[in-house]
Order: sequence, then C-alpha cells, then structure tokens
Amino acid sequence: MLTEKQKFDRQAASLEGNASAPRRLLIAASGTGGHLFPALALAEQLPDYQIEWLGVPNRLEKDLVPAKYRLNTIAVEGFQQRLGLGSLKIVGKFATAIRSCRELLKRGKFNGVFTTGGYIAAPAIIAARSLGLPVILHEANAIPGKVTRFFGPWCQTVAVGFAPAEKFLTGCKTVYTSTPVRSQFLAPEKHDLPIPDDVPLIAVIGGSQGAVAVNKLVRQSAKSWFEKCAWVVHQTGENDPDVANLQHPYYYPLPFYNNMAGLLQRANLVISRAGAGSLTELAVMGKPAILIPYPFAAEDHQTYNAKIFADAGAALVFKQSELTPEILRNQVLTLLESPDKLQQMSEVAFSLAVKDSAERLAKLVRQFLE
Repeated sequence: MLTEKQKFDRQAASLEGNASAPRRLLIAASGTGGHLFPALALAEQLPDYQIEWLGVPNRLEKDLVPAKYRLNTIAVEGFQQRLGLGSLKIVGKFATAIRSCRELLKRGKFNGVFTTGGYIAAPAIIAARSLGLPVILHEANAIPGKVTRFFGPWCQTVAVGFAPAEKFLTGCKTVYTSTPVRSQFLAPEKHDLPIPDDVPLIAVIGGSQGAVAVNKLVRQSAKSWFEKCAWVVHQTGENDPDVANLQHPYYYPLPFYNNMAGLLQRANLVISRAGAGSLTELAVMGKPAILIPYPFAAEDHQTYNAKIFADAGAALVFKQSELTPEILRNQVLTLLESPDKLQQMSEVAFSLAVKDSAERLAKLVRQFLE
C-alpha cells in the first residue's frame, strides 16, 4: 500500500511528464498590505503559473485577491495571549488548519508554496513540508517575526527585505531580495486629486488600515502647514471616529486611496508608519519621510525598519510616545523650508531601492519549483 508521500510523488511525476502542464503555486499571505502587496507583486511575475491563494476570512485579502486568484480560506490565529483555555482553542484551530492545508495541496496538485510569513504561514509550511513540497518564505522586516525564525529552517530559502535580518535567521538559507512593490510604483501614473502643481504636498499614510494616533497628531499640527500654502492628502483608514474634526480647502482626508503610487510621485514629504511595505514604496519613489513606527508592532519591528532609513539619512524617526503636535508641526515646516535637505533625503531613499525585487523572488520560485 502506497504512503501519502509516495502517492503525492506519483502525482507530481505524472505532472512532470506532461510538458504542457503549468506549475501550480499556492501563495499563503494574509491580513495587511505588508503581507499581501509583496505577494501580489511576485504573482505578477509568474504569468505562466497557476496560482491560488491561502488566506483567512474577513481580512484584506478578501478585497484584493478574488479578482485575480482563487482565494482559499482557513481559520487560524496567532498566539498573542498567555497559555489557558483560549490557547487550547487556538491549538485546535491550528491542527485543523494544517489538515485543511494538506488537503488543499494534495487536491490541487500544487508544486510548492510561497509565503510572506505571519501566522498563516505556519500551517502552510508544516503541511507543505509533510508532503515533501518546497516552500519559499519572504520576510520583509528588519527583525524577523517568530514564525519566520522558527519555521525558516523548514523552508528551501528565506528571502529577506532588509539585509540585517539575516543575522537573526540562524539555521536558514537566506538571500537578500528586498521587498517587491506593485507594478504601478515602477511606472506611476498621476494622481486624480485637484491639487495645484505649484504647492508643497504632504502625504500622510498610516499603512493599509490607517493609524488613529498619527491622524490625531496630523490634525493638531496641520493648520500651521496650511498657513505656508502646503496641502495635505491624508489616508485616515476606516476606524477613526474623529475623521471629520479637521476641514480645510487644502486638506483631503481619504479612508483609502487606490492610486498611492500617483500620490507619492507628487508628494514633497511623507508622514508614515514604518511597515516594510510602506518603506519599500518610499524608497522606490525616492521620497523623504517622517516616520512614526507603530509602537505595538510585534517585537517593535517597525522601529528596526525605520532605523535603517534614519541611519542612511532618508528619514527622520520619532517615537509615537515622544512626538507632540508642536514637534511634528515644526519638523515639517523646517523640512518644507529646506529644499536642499529634502532633495538629499530623496536621493538617499532612492539609493535604498531594489526595483527588480519581484523578479528576484520569481527566479527563486522557479529555481525550487521547476
């Protein structure tokens, strides 16, 4: 009687014997733009592959993925609490998620898995390796997450978005690829907002879900910027109860803006969180920034990300707990009045960009799946 591995190997051999059969890749990426956008950029570089997606219900992937790829969902969550009865439920969901991933991989006759980490990566990696399938993991942050550090050695390779991350990944095969950006950032179109061409523009981006604390600081600071004829486009997210508290002809609050590439191309200065995806987009666009790392990010990874840009001279970094409206107001005004400084920061940011990151990742996928 054949073992599960032997059955799978036989199926794989059958596919390999058919020269016309495309490679099949399962992408496990869920939750935030930082996980999803690099994976979508990678997928664009594999037009000859049959790609399906693994996510969880009611997260950002339900809005971004189904138009392009079949979305499969599993119920899984991270261990963010102390051990107890709640943990037992999570363990039960985790075991069920592994079984669901195994069934999906077998039923779909996939050739391998690509994941951008996070808690959805764990069941996908375990299931794939139990079937002898290769896994390529991409870690975008300067300090790798727990899942990456624990399961990285299980993968064929771990591609890192920041070179310093490699020192945290003992026992892993690592390669520096930077982090892919969506194709529109490589050839951006103009934005569609009615902003004059001859005024300074500040873009405020809090990540794919907004940032309420940053929003409050900006609203408390912006009137002084308006007095200097600066305009503000503010991506507020959808969870800010005070979004209507500031109204001004030079102020555009938007819950979400689809043409972020066009906005960044026009912006003179960006105020942002320090997620790896956002920083990569700033680098590719060559934009100077004031960074306010999210203080509750896992293992404070946004601070590590921001430090790389600050040390290079591409950004100013402030702890949220220490940043007052007065400090933010004055720092922005100082930069807007210093065009040479902004230009220098812009050039440094652009020097940090790796524009062919998606192609590098696609080459890795092909290396291990073909």
